Amino acid sequence: MSYLNFDKSLLSNLEESLSKEMLRTNKSGAYHCTTIIGCNTRKYHGLLTIPVEGLGGDNHVLLSSFDETVVQHGAEFNLGIHKYGGDYYSPKGHKYMHEFSCDVVPYCIYRVGGVILSKEKVFISHENRILIKYTLLDAHSPTTLRFRPFLAFRSVDSLCMENSNANTSYQTVRSGISMCLYPGYPTLFMQFNKSVDFISAPAWNKGIEYPKDQECGYAYKEDLYVPGYFEVPIKKGETIIFSAGISEVDLDKLEEIYKSELSIRTSRSNSFNCLKNSAQQLFNRKSPEELYLLAGYPWFKCRARDMFISLPGVSLAFGDLTGFEKIMATMMPDFYHLMKGEPLVRDVLEMEDPDVLLWVVWALQEYAKEAGEEKMWSLYGQLLKDIIDFIVSQRHPNLFIHDNALLYVNGLEKSVTWMNTTFEGRPITPRSGYVVEINALWYNALCFASDLTGKNGENFLSDRLQTMADKAKDSFIATFWNGVYLYDFVEGFNQNREVRPNMIFAASLPYSPLDSKQRKSIVDITTKELLTPKGLRSLSPKSPNYRGSCEGSQVGRDFAAFQGAVWPWLMGAYLEAYLRVYKMSGLSFAQRSLIGFEEEMYQNCIGSISEMYDGNPPFKGRGGISFAMNVAEILRIQKVLGNFAR
Repeated sequence: MSYLNFDKSLLSNLEESLSKEMLRTNKSGAYHCTTIIGCNTRKYHGLLTIPVEGLGGDNHVLLSSFDETVVQHGAEFNLGIHKYGGDYYSPKGHKYMHEFSCDVVPYCIYRVGGVILSKEKVFISHENRILIKYTLLDAHSPTTLRFRPFLAFRSVDSLCMENSNANTSYQTVRSGISMCLYPGYPTLFMQFNKSVDFISAPAWNKGIEYPKDQECGYAYKEDLYVPGYFEVPIKKGETIIFSAGISEVDLDKLEEIYKSELSIRTSRSNSFNCLKNSAQQLFNRKSPEELYLLAGYPWFKCRARDMFISLPGVSLAFGDLTGFEKIMATMMPDFYHLMKGEPLVRDVLEMEDPDVLLWVVWALQEYAKEAGEEKMWSLYGQLLKDIIDFIVSQRHPNLFIHDNALLYVNGLEKSVTWMNTTFEGRPITPRSGYVVEINALWYNALCFASDLTGKNGENFLSDRLQTMADKAKDSFIATFWNGVYLYDFVEGFNQNREVRPNMIFAASLPYSPLDSKQRKSIVDITTKELLTPKGLRSLSPKSPNYRGSCEGSQVGRDFAAFQGAVWPWLMGAYLEAYLRVYKMSGLSFAQRSLIGFEEEMYQNCIGSISEMYDGNPPFKGRGGISFAMNVAEILRIQKVLGNFAR
């Protein structure tokens, strides 16, 4: 039995099955996302959703869904499902689902009387094409399959309404049809590897609802265009493959293409492989030379901070040096554009944020652990020195080194850290002045650079950096340490005393400005006030500003995101700090702390980790359904624990 397996009793229970989503991507920005029973519950859901360069490069849903109907003796059994007003679902194809699993690819079995039909879906890597494979496992009478495509041709951020502007004409292609509803969109080709009949029966399917959007207070109703239906007889033991893509496919090679794609997939046989599979789907290759990492799905783009926090976990955690190196090679020109004050050329958000280059240095440290310091120095030694020089020479527009050797940032008008939600253009959680994790990363970067330059014969530079690091260490303690834990940020006489997780980096990084007692004190208060089974809270429940639930209006959710919401990615730093304090005696606790993510493989987006969770039990998943930093850091810390145990 597959690791990710759901039986009929769960599938037929809409309260359970509609809460579980699945995601497949082509690793170039396109994706397929829906619930495990195939009922779309968000406007972001779709069978084929792709970036359209002619429309700004944003994602657009071309094919929303594809309803199957089994026909025997003139009786029709529709396997699809859509939600309409009044909590009405039609058709109710989920009642025919016998099993759903997701090992190598999503796989489900339908039972309709004596008919047993299996369905598998695979997204072709680096191509805007999804394949669906149907196999008639059993049937005692002549059987016909009928397929209805539900077309959207709209942005993921909008909804489709019946209109007279849609081009509803279609062209016949080999074993299928092609359509393009609106100018600027690519043509959608729908084809089968077997000759089929297409019966034109144009209609707008009106009033489909998306309850996830309704819960969030967004518009949630749309009309989808159905041009007609395909019909094809199928015999017991026969397989039919359907292709939806933006170019014609060689139907004679469809089976070969399908098998080839399966051969490169990671089996989701355990939680680690689930997350490895999830990590691989977050890569975004825009060309053979350009490789990026998306911040998550379904609505995220490429964000610099997220990319470099995530990079070690989504590559080095399973020995993928090549993936790490390709992303670094892609981003290298923009590192230097930034440091030279030149316009950036990559489509990467937030590159100018003051902590980004410090996270780059941390990622290089992780690379050095895996590939060795010698290789890291040969590839990235000059970059490391240039980043330090860029900061020290005060060339960053919002990163100022003061006489105390600490870094100062202005975060009152614009978010400058990972706590970056805004309201009316201003940070909801403004963090300005001396920010704790920025200065912990800075001390760590100085020590790392000093160590490597010394080992590579640059003794003068090494001594200079170490002198600066020693000064920064003393200033760090004097500025942030309050006798029990660290202030979150300090600006003038304003010492932010809220217990937040950002201080954990000062205890977890390879070079810490804290002594052993201080590290233990930080770990202990973090354990007591911030630790949950899903990660660390962004704020202690003891704070009057704490919000334990991330539901309600958009503004309410944004306020809760960093005022109590739980963030799984922080577990990486927390457990590293815990092991530095408690060493082998803390290993069992650290391993148990990850149990909550094992069950998460079966919740929300199966096989992945949501963006954030409520701060209060039962810690419900919120936000994006698959979040790079969370997936990456749980992968990375699993490897750290494995190495620690050896």
